[in-house]
Amino acid sequence: MRRIAANVERVLVGKPDVVRIALVTLLAEGHLLVEDVPGVGKTSLAKALARSIDCTVSRIQFTPDLLPSDVTGVSIYNRQTGEFEFRPGPVFANIVVGDEINRASPKTQSALLECMEEQQVTVDTTTYHLDDPFMVIATQNPIEMEGTYALPEAQRDRFTARVSIGYPDQQAELAMVDEHAGHNPLTDLQPVSDGDTVNRLIKMVRAVHIAPEVRRYAVDLVAATRQVPEIRLGASPRSTLQLVRSARAQAALSGRDFVVPDDLHAVAVPVLAHRLVLTTEAHAARRSATDVVRSVLGRVPVPQGAPANGQNRR
Repeated sequence: MRRIAANVERVLVGKPDVVRIALVTLLAEGHLLVEDVPGVGKTSLAKALARSIDCTVSRIQFTPDLLPSDVTGVSIYNRQTGEFEFRPGPVFANIVVGDEINRASPKTQSALLECMEEQQVTVDTTTYHLDDPFMVIATQNPIEMEGTYALPEAQRDRFTARVSIGYPDQQAELAMVDEHAGHNPLTDLQPVSDGDTVNRLIKMVRAVHIAPEVRRYAVDLVAATRQVPEIRLGASPRSTLQLVRSARAQAALSGRDFVVPDDLHAVAVPVLAHRLVLTTEAHAARRSATDVVRSVLGRVPVPQGAPANGQNRR
């Protein structure tokens, strides 16, 4: 995973925290939503992560006229055999890069719901299972709203984490100009891992220990989002599962085989913030979902019996 991170950072300069969340999402068997303004490297992050793993990769450019069958595939009649043959769509890949997902209609966006939740696609009453690992990395621009369709809550809830890359600092931007102005680093990017290795790592992450106190703390954090007056819709039970899975992946990336409360804190904002729906009063007060999650982290007491960072869980 360190090799994958170093490979991605050759393309996305000066954003190690964003790369870490992308790797956490991969190990947590989840999907990543990259949301930010144009030109900060959303698509480059998705492509770099996909190219760093030697497995099947596909890219979907979402447009208003894209159809669900363009994503999942379609059955075509074969005159020679007299039968319908299924032609798989681009979703049949290990890493699926969905560029500008909010430019497609809700009908087309819904084509991703089944594959993201159940890792399968149903076409003409026939179900086709997708290979492991499977990850959707979608990008969207939250500023330009013309010709876009906001992701519904059910769609956003299926994304394990959301990251915003943000502008680089001056030193990182200068390094990017020196290294990337005359050459696209994606051109020479080579895989440093493969699908089988990623599958083994995912199985290891599933075995990361999480103490009962820490599990209870995760449930308390998610439950607290449903009691905040500024929130119209709190985090779902699915988000509790995703929070625990992400914390396990965060612990594994930190070199531990057990979860501590710091791991939950490290992934809470990317995992929970995009699932919350704020009230009109909160929007008027310029409160963001990120602010609410951070206030919840400061208000919910940390379990005293949980192992601290760096301590043995026994």
